[in-house]
Amino acid sequence: MKSSLVLIVALEDELDQELISSHIPIIYSGIGKVNAAIATFKAIMQYQPSLIMNFGTVGKINPALSGLIQIRSVIQRDMIAEPLAPRGTVPFSNKPNQLVSISDGHVCGTGDSFVTQQDDWLLQNNIDVVDMELFAIASVAHEHQIDWVSYKYISDEANESSGQEWSQQVHQGQELFIKKLQGHLFDI
Repeated sequence: MKSSLVLIVALEDELDQELISSHIPIIYSGIGKVNAAIATFKAIMQYQPSLIMNFGTVGKINPALSGLIQIRSVIQRDMIAEPLAPRGTVPFSNKPNQLVSISDGHVCGTGDSFVTQQDDWLLQNNIDVVDMELFAIASVAHEHQIDWVSYKYISDEANESSGQEWSQQVHQGQELFIKKLQGHLFDI
């Protein structure tokens, strides 16, 4: 079954499927890069989309940001294989270390950990927000030459209170995202 757009979201708590048009496939990946990569691959095989859209929550590193933001590019914040390669770089790989979407926006750092304290590397690399899935989604899309876009709702401050803040905010961005999604539907 083909669909021009596939929506990938980590958790149902982030986006209620009942709020989305039934002709848009929503894939709930689960948390983390491995789950996101598997879900994205399956979505491509099943729907053969021309665009993969991701929505989810993020912790903010850039204190000036709030609400719903669009992501321009994503890197891996937890690929730490020094001294074989600098942080964020997969050793002995010719694949890109930074993946760029078809839209403007901010820089996201993806990793399989929940950020609860300051990390100077994130600041030095101009990372605006952190998540746990986008790099994997973008990697699979890139590998299959499929465009991707991502909208992220800032749910927490990426500090010691992040877990509690995220739990309270996880569902707060869905209405803002739905408005953005409606705008994209006119473009497809």
